[in-house]
Amino acid sequence: MQQKTIPLKDFFRNPERTDYAISPNGKYLSFLAPYKGRLNVFIQETSGGEPERLTDVTERDIAKYLWGNDRTILYIKDNAGDENFHLYSVFTDGSGSRDLTPFDGVRVNIVDELEDYETEILIEMNKRNPEFFDVYRLNFETGEMKVAAENPGNVSGWGTDHKGTIRIAVTTDGVNNGIMYRDSAEDEFKTIINTNFRQMLLPLFFTFDDKNIYASSNLGRDKAAIVEYDIKNNKELRVLFEHPEVDVNILRYSKKRKVLTVIPAYTHKIERVFLDDEIRRIYEKLEKELDGYEITIVDTDDNEEKYIVASYNDRTTGSYYIYDRSADSITKINDVSPWINEDEMSEMKPVTFTSRDGLKLNGYLTLPKGKEPKDLPVVLNPHGGPWARDYWGFNPEVQFLANRGYAVLQINFRGSTGYGREFWESSFKQWGLKMQDDLTDGVKWLEDQGIADPKRVAIYGGSYGGYAVLAGLAFTPDVYACGVDYVGVSNLFTFMKSIPPYWQPFLEMMYEMVGNPETDRELLEAASPVFHVDKIKAPLFIAQGRMDPRVNVNESDQVVEALKKRGIDVPYMVKDNEGHGFHNEENRFDFYEAMEEFLEKHLHGGDNSLNPA
Repeated sequence: MQQKTIPLKDFFRNPERTDYAISPNGKYLSFLAPYKGRLNVFIQETSGGEPERLTDVTERDIAKYLWGNDRTILYIKDNAGDENFHLYSVFTDGSGSRDLTPFDGVRVNIVDELEDYETEILIEMNKRNPEFFDVYRLNFETGEMKVAAENPGNVSGWGTDHKGTIRIAVTTDGVNNGIMYRDSAEDEFKTIINTNFRQMLLPLFFTFDDKNIYASSNLGRDKAAIVEYDIKNNKELRVLFEHPEVDVNILRYSKKRKVLTVIPAYTHKIERVFLDDEIRRIYEKLEKELDGYEITIVDTDDNEEKYIVASYNDRTTGSYYIYDRSADSITKINDVSPWINEDEMSEMKPVTFTSRDGLKLNGYLTLPKGKEPKDLPVVLNPHGGPWARDYWGFNPEVQFLANRGYAVLQINFRGSTGYGREFWESSFKQWGLKMQDDLTDGVKWLEDQGIADPKRVAIYGGSYGGYAVLAGLAFTPDVYACGVDYVGVSNLFTFMKSIPPYWQPFLEMMYEMVGNPETDRELLEAASPVFHVDKIKAPLFIAQGRMDPRVNVNESDQVVEALKKRGIDVPYMVKDNEGHGFHNEENRFDFYEAMEEFLEKHLHGGDNSLNPA
């Protein structure tokens, strides 16, 4: 049966309603929904009724929000994609909207929501020095702010106990990480442990008596495990859980009952180890009633009586539900994107293959519906990061491409996170080398299966994925029929010179992981596609946000200019009000419409050569 062509905007328009949360007293639901094309905060009574809009932002989507207390919503937003996020507040009656951090060029992060304090929150800002963050105790109703911890210049993260007291400071000198600890706010911090950045002891939260910590640790092991750690005496006490295949770095708990509840581990999909019978019972009921969907508890009220539950799978953005513990009942709230018909979407199947040097690589393959999996046009879609990974679930880009008749291959190439320290370290100084070989090997594997038409393989990716596009076209020019580079790195020298100031403390680590511009000059020059554009022969389309603080617009400008000097015209889309990726709905539409036309021309139209301007 021929696949139905679904309108492009259905994949990339803003959701109808998403990111549900519940007020501390359980009386109100909140969510993000479009208003004048931007995601704004709405609330409604849990029992029903019409939603009321609390915010009226029209320039930029709200990036994140949370309940400050039963009468206050806090939200975070940047300007045109510059990632200098500000913290705002608004009362639940819609009044009192204000910017709590009205400082130019300053970024805000939340350290602790201080749920036991009615009107306060801990935030960090790089206000005093753009390279590092101090902690402030903020009264979000009065706007009063006090310094809670001043950064000596080497602290990259802070940890609080269950009373909201800052007791841990994670330090870095670029390549070595340390943990400093103190018994109370009156005590001085003392260094407990120092490790190379390859070794990790990641504090998660304190034990309920505020004595020890639970942490994710790969000390003495390849795969990170969840452990209990005597932080004061620098001693691992016990392993709660470790997985033979993947890192484990999340531990959930009940704030009210003060018990550990569940440990999720991510292989191809989520696997859960339950530590608490009550949460196990809830999940078992949810999974029975919502069979065929992944289930996640995303929020609960302070009494842990009402739970917000999200369901999804690889073919739908899913739905939200309320689970009422006392009534043991599940009530649907709404679908995230009701215009998506999951029966018209494609399955995202986990795959495994072996690289040319014997490394096991995992990934996902999505095939177009209604077509025989043979000699198909393919889009290889490397993820960004590169120290990140692809996950199973609904991906609008993948589903869009599959709907247009392309097989889509996503590879967790070497260096992808979650597969242990050895796999991660195997990517060091391998940009454009073995990391790129893994992508090429994935294409060959797909061709050997008979699925891919070797003459119709495209490569598309963003950020590091955009770098991989440029590297693929420059270093393996015969593999790809065309490429789409989305906010990608082109020059490793200029990339590391133009990083945001708050990345500066990690620059020495970047030198070890990517290469040092002084001592590894030949390596970085060989791995920078901008110096090898003479080898590119497949058509290329580039998209970039002018305000991008991570991959400066100059990265894309350089490639376009270098190709123009060769007399080659490259389609180049620059959005002045975007940063690292296009977030405004109309810009997303423009980009994917251009990409659709580009891929149609070069994968279906048979025009597979760069054209002189």
